[in-house]
Amino acid sequence: MNSFDLIRLATINFLRSKIRSFLTILGVVIGTASIVVMLSVGLGMNEGFKQQVSQMGSLTTIDVYPGGGDGGMMIGGGGKTGTAKLDDKAVQTMSAMKGVQVATPLVQTSAKVIVGKYMAWIQLTGIRPEAIEKLGYKAATGRLLEETDTDSLLFGFGVPMNFYNPKSRVYQPAPQMDLLTEKMQLTFDTMYGENTGNSENPGQEEKQPSKLYKIKASGVLVQSNNERDWSVYMNLEHLNKLLRENSKANRQQGMGNNTQSGYQRAIVQVTDMKYVEPVREEIKKLGFSTSALTDVLKGMQEQSKMMRMLLGSIGAISLVVAAIGIANTMIMSIYERTREIGIMKVLGCELKDIRRLFLLEAGFIGFFGGILGVLASIGASYLLNKFGGSLLGSTMGGGGMVDANGVPIKSSIIPLWLMGSSVVFATLIGLISGFYPARRAMKLSALEAIKTE
Repeated sequence: MNSFDLIRLATINFLRSKIRSFLTILGVVIGTASIVVMLSVGLGMNEGFKQQVSQMGSLTTIDVYPGGGDGGMMIGGGGKTGTAKLDDKAVQTMSAMKGVQVATPLVQTSAKVIVGKYMAWIQLTGIRPEAIEKLGYKAATGRLLEETDTDSLLFGFGVPMNFYNPKSRVYQPAPQMDLLTEKMQLTFDTMYGENTGNSENPGQEEKQPSKLYKIKASGVLVQSNNERDWSVYMNLEHLNKLLRENSKANRQQGMGNNTQSGYQRAIVQVTDMKYVEPVREEIKKLGFSTSALTDVLKGMQEQSKMMRMLLGSIGAISLVVAAIGIANTMIMSIYERTREIGIMKVLGCELKDIRRLFLLEAGFIGFFGGILGVLASIGASYLLNKFGGSLLGSTMGGGGMVDANGVPIKSSIIPLWLMGSSVVFATLIGLISGFYPARRAMKLSALEAIKTE
């Protein structure tokens, strides 16, 4: 008996008892849909966690700190204790690691920007211009920093809102201004303009005026809803130069020594999340501390792991019940077709063909049940996303979590691989459920089967 004959005969037998076949398939549909929906909710939760954490920064970025230890306020910091110095040589070593897209040191300091009568405290960060674009920075207006920039600053989206009039008795924010066209000055004296006396001893005459540097804005970054919005960036080499000048002029210790004692911090950007942990391990072996937002993501996923297991087990129970239904249907089919099986044997049908026939019928039930189950789960997923709200909670009094662009995060996500694997899995369940009935059909005595009325 060739394959075409087997398929034709299996189809005829499948359609012979339409109601029983429908009810059996319905059990597979319910079981498959239950598992798919439960898994899709788990995938939706994971994606929601990723979106939530990514609003805090990039999930492919690793922060590196010198000398091991706990890394200050780092999350998940760690590394062997040592005297490792975070210098250019160390950063170059990190850049050569597998999976690293770019590595750059950072120098951070507080400063003040003056625009006419308005001023703003800023967190000034020195960074290598060639690394900015690779780190995912994008300019809303103007442009990013370039290697030739010296007196140019790249402003975060929210920094322009920090300008105020220090001479006003009440807080007076600056009107909306275009930083790209404004004449600006920079000083490292954060008390500049706050009073008319000495910054340390109010009322006394200033012994030395604050050093002011003429600067301009190269651009303003797009809104990111994280620390980038409130930071200002400058060419690392030029910032180090200004810090050395300012330290010497004002005799302030601890400023301007970044290039001598090493950098305060470095950023390593990897090409994919799968490289985060391997690269972190390599960096720790060099004696540095690291932190990454993947630590936060792992913690959130661990908290939801038990819920995902519970949801998956509920769906699995439904599919087990469906498998029992398939086995029951096939066994009943054997009793009803005992005479038919006997005739097939007498006519010379091989035992393996009888086994293939019953396995094929069971596989049909699993296959069609899997397809209909996936379609049902797609409908259930749509209803969950449209009316169910986010299972991750609500933000700002809303009805669900939203991503950085304000788009609601889906509660249920069904990727193509889940659809395909669900159909394959349901088909396998059908084949496994039909294995015992198929063997039973093979062992029937031909003579006894023919005698059966």
